[in-house]
Amino acid sequence: MSLTYNKYLKIDELLALQQPLSKDPEHDEMLFIITHQVYELWFKQIIHELTDFQTALTQNNLPIALRNLKRVLHILKLLVAQMDIIETLSPVSFRAFRDRLESASGFQSTQFREIEFILGRRNPSVFAHYPQGLAARDRLESLLLQPSIWDSFLHCLNDSGYPMPPSALTRDLTKPPELNPAVQQQLIKIYKDESLLTQLCEQLIDLDEGLQEWRYRHIKMVERTIGNKIGTGGSMGVDYLYKTLHATLFPDLWAIRNAL
Repeated sequence: MSLTYNKYLKIDELLALQQPLSKDPEHDEMLFIITHQVYELWFKQIIHELTDFQTALTQNNLPIALRNLKRVLHILKLLVAQMDIIETLSPVSFRAFRDRLESASGFQSTQFREIEFILGRRNPSVFAHYPQGLAARDRLESLLLQPSIWDSFLHCLNDSGYPMPPSALTRDLTKPPELNPAVQQQLIKIYKDESLLTQLCEQLIDLDEGLQEWRYRHIKMVERTIGNKIGTGGSMGVDYLYKTLHATLFPDLWAIRNAL
């Protein structure tokens, strides 16, 4: 038999993955499962695009890099819009099956941690949630030692005739980037030159802003669903999420706004 739509996309297997745990089951648990599974699928695509984006930067292929980043930005907008759907879940309907989740929590999303590590938001404390020997921990440990998006970006700028300080090119990859006045001087030159690199800088700002927007909508969704209660799986809930809201990915790109 020739290849069919169902076989190619493995539709039967895909539709068998939604398995509510509540008794009867609770009507809204299906929405909860599907929404989070869809998030994980889009996270997979974001990782795919960001990986290709970094490869394009190392090859100084700016058109491809811009294409990859544009796609990620569109996905982030879709993830924000998806909050409208999950917010139709009322506190009462969520409470009806929440206990069934036991220790399961979105805080445990390995793919989201991978995205954070790729983007440069690196906090080794997350390994407390991933015991030694897990494939997820191995992936995160590997990413912790690899250049982030920001590092690849700085090397691309350096190769494009905008010399970066050695301290920026050889920094500790396990830590998030810090403000660097010498980097900012080169970024200001790039903005004044108005090249494809300028567009890339602005798309990185869009990426940072888009992720902050998603974080904000996620916080408000959690807040309207469970208030200030302890999060699912014992996480700190809304209080913890608020602490992550304003952490920027690319501080030098924000710092130069006053000088442009």
